[in-house]
Amino acid sequence: MRAAGCYQASEVRYTGKRYALAAKNRGEQYNTDTKRASENIPLIAVDNILEGLDSDTKVVCVDLVEGAVALPEFQHPAKAIYVFGPEDGTIDQGLIDSADAVVYVPTVGCMNLASSVNVLLYDRLAKGAPTGSDALIRQSRDTNNRVKVKR
Repeated sequence: MRAAGCYQASEVRYTGKRYALAAKNRGEQYNTDTKRASENIPLIAVDNILEGLDSDTKVVCVDLVEGAVALPEFQHPAKAIYVFGPEDGTIDQGLIDSADAVVYVPTVGCMNLASSVNVLLYDRLAKGAPTGSDALIRQSRDTNNRVKVKR
């Protein structure tokens, strides 16, 4: 949820039981949503990750699968849902086959889910962010950071 907040996601969907079990059993000390993004971004448990999407939403699977496009070469659609697989598995073949795009993050080895989400969402924001503006910095930093580059 912290990554979703940092990179302006409009909602987070998840399937399965892992998240609910972790949230229930691991306690507040494991909460990394220090910016409280979950107060502003819906976190939705679904049976089918694609159910109820707007017709103009593109499905982008993110996984280390043969034939995928490297993230640096990928052009993000204006409106997309990014589908990530579980840390100890992969996205189902049927979902890969029906996706509008399949991308991978070039690495040596595989990253964990949170790292993959952060890199993908950073790439989306960076490719669409205006350059040369301090507005994003002012919006993003916390109260402990007021340092400026002297020009």
